[in-house]
Amino acid sequence: MTRIDQPWLKDAATQAVCDAITAEGALLLFVGGSVRNALMGVAVSDLDLATDAHPETVMKLAKQAGLKVIPTGIDHGTVTVISGGIPFEITTFRKDVATDGRRATVAFASDIADDAARRDFTMNAIYARPDGRVVDPLGGMADLETRRVRFIGTAQNRIREDYLRSLRYFRFHAWYGDPEAGFDPEALAAIAANLEGLGQLSRERVGAEMLKLLAAEDPAPSVAAMRQSGVLQELLPGSDDRALAPLVHFEAGLIANPIRRLAALGGPDMGGHLRLSKAQMVSWTTLRAQAVATTGAAELGYRLGEAQARDVLLLRAALLEQPLNVNLETDIARGAAAKFPLSARDLMPEITGKALGDTLKRLEADWIASAFTLTRDGLLAKGA
Repeated sequence: MTRIDQPWLKDAATQAVCDAITAEGALLLFVGGSVRNALMGVAVSDLDLATDAHPETVMKLAKQAGLKVIPTGIDHGTVTVISGGIPFEITTFRKDVATDGRRATVAFASDIADDAARRDFTMNAIYARPDGRVVDPLGGMADLETRRVRFIGTAQNRIREDYLRSLRYFRFHAWYGDPEAGFDPEALAAIAANLEGLGQLSRERVGAEMLKLLAAEDPAPSVAAMRQSGVLQELLPGSDDRALAPLVHFEAGLIANPIRRLAALGGPDMGGHLRLSKAQMVSWTTLRAQAVATTGAAELGYRLGEAQARDVLLLRAALLEQPLNVNLETDIARGAAAKFPLSARDLMPEITGKALGDTLKRLEADWIASAFTLTRDGLLAKGA
């Protein structure tokens, strides 16, 4: 029998939760990302569990064991139990009663098969007992071993229950799929046949999924498949993924930056299609503007700092289909370290008002053009 053997599973905080909920005979299993990632040897972040006990019973048992309980989604059968400072999200087995493409009406279930059948992909419907024994009601292990992202049941039915699953398909393929095996034809056909449902989705949900997808090591094949199936234009009209693969190539060794990659896709009114934070939108706008400008590497380093200057130049090379300058890092670092030697006080009281600001800008431009070599005295002489 297959088992998962992970430090987080053996941890005292984890076992305290398991002991509490199973104290009176309830069934409790880990499910979803924690099991999938453990089996794939990938880092685990969230610890989600499923149980045949109803939420009120889960809360009672956890409190009896001295654990903190938060009714985070009790109407949908979910409570969060805190043990050792770690949140464990525990959800009662459920089955879908009705769906409208955005959310489902669910009923509690007692059978793990019902709970598994309502999930999205087979690799997400693998469970593990507190002792690590794997429970695989839908045969998801076979797909996981071959890294095949496959909808549970009929792809079209799963998509029509929640149209976000079309986007999640590409995200999961980017993170967990076999790039050489390609995409499931049935999944792509169902996605292409249900594009109109994507318009029902909120910008928040679409934005969150897009950023998760773009954070994968190489999201370019998934985004290309999104374009081919019509999803990309439906979600981000006017976008273009041609620069994404070159950008990923140029990024070798760097931490993935979803906003940098989103800037490679372009398209008008990005903020109108995705709910981005103010900081993310400012960064995206700066990257797009500077990528098509001619500002040099050193000046970008001075004005934007090393990280964003590097983002601009990687994006520019990808968009313009040009090789990276071999001196890129040196030039950026030189600009980022430069400090303009003048302040407004140095020019006062001889120069004031609007003329003061204009003069400072002119002198700063001269200083940058000199490769940051003009001294304070030299600048003062030019400003006189």
